[in-house]
Amino acid sequence: MQDDDRRRGPGRSTAVITRTKPKTKKPSLYRVLILNDDYTPMEFVVHILERFFQKDREAATRIMLHVHNHGVGECGVYTFEVAETKVTQVMDFARQHQHPLQCVMEKK
Repeated sequence: MQDDDRRRGPGRSTAVITRTKPKTKKPSLYRVLILNDDYTPMEFVVHILERFFQKDREAATRIMLHVHNHGVGECGVYTFEVAETKVTQVMDFARQHQHPLQCVMEKK
């Protein structure tokens, strides 16, 4: 018998346990967009950008003017759940204030 076999004892063997790291995938990102309409006041859009997207006055005004001139503007990029929540908050707030503002999300 070899020295190693005597140390392990009869019927014992050694095995190497390897741990595999789970491969985590980054979550998909979604763009939250505001769509232009002819009825929602510009100041209301600026207010929404400040309140729900934490934009300062200058950034909110810039995005609002982009929406006004191009028909659509990006408010931010978020994971699915956060984007969905932001869209719902904006739409609910707009309806409460009787504005037809549309907010949507699309996969980036």
